[in-house]
Amino acid sequence: MSMIFFACVVRVRDGLPLSASTDFYHTQDFLEWRRRLKSLALRLAQYPGRGSAEGCDFSIHFSSFGDVACMAICSCQCPAAMAFCFLETLWWEFTASYDTTCIGLASRPYAFLEFDSIIQKVKWHFNYVSSSHMETSLEKIQEELKLQPPVVLTLEDTDVANGVMNGHTPMHLEPAPNFRMEPVTALGILSLILNIMCAALNLIRGVHLAEHSLQDPRSWFCWLDQTS
Repeated sequence: MSMIFFACVVRVRDGLPLSASTDFYHTQDFLEWRRRLKSLALRLAQYPGRGSAEGCDFSIHFSSFGDVACMAICSCQCPAAMAFCFLETLWWEFTASYDTTCIGLASRPYAFLEFDSIIQKVKWHFNYVSSSHMETSLEKIQEELKLQPPVVLTLEDTDVANGVMNGHTPMHLEPAPNFRMEPVTALGILSLILNIMCAALNLIRGVHLAEHSLQDPRSWFCWLDQTS
C-alpha cells in the first residue's frame, strides 16, 4: 500500500518549486493538501531542519538543509521516520545532481523537472521495497528524531503563512508622507516678477525680429548665422 503520495523539491529562500513528482491523485482532500504544501513552502526559511503537519487523512513532512528543502504528502499511517528517511534520500540525490549555482540561478518553477524520474524511483522504493539498508537508515533517523524532534505545525500554519493565502501576498499600503508647502518669500516674489519680465522682453524681441524678417528676408538668414 502506498504511503508516500507526492514529493517535491523547493528552494528554501523563496519557496520556488524546483521539481516535483507527477501525481495522479485528484481528490478534493488531496488537492487541499497540495495547496497547504505550497503555502508552507513559502516560509520554509523560518523552519530550519525537519517539520510535520498532520491531518485526518494526510500529513506534510519537510526536511531542509542549506538552499534546498524536500517536502512530501504522506498518508497518516506513514511513520515519521520513513517519511524523513525518504526526504533525506531525495535531498542527497538532488544535491548530487545539481550544484548550488544552478539552484540559485533558477528563475522559473520546476526548472529541474527531469528530476521527476528520480523522485518516482525513490518514492516507489520506499512504498514497495523493503531492504536491510533501508531498515538501517530508518533506525538512524528514529534515533535522530528522538534527540531532535521535528517541528510540529498546526493546520492553521499550513493554511496561512505570514499573511500569504493561496500563494498570493496581500499588498500593504502605507500612507504617503504629508508635505506642507512653505509660504513664498519676498525674494521669491521678486524672482518670479523678473522671470516674467525677461520672458516678456524675449517675446517682444522675437516679434520684432519676425516683422523685420518679413520686410527683409536677408536679415533673417543673417540672424540665423549669428545664432548658429
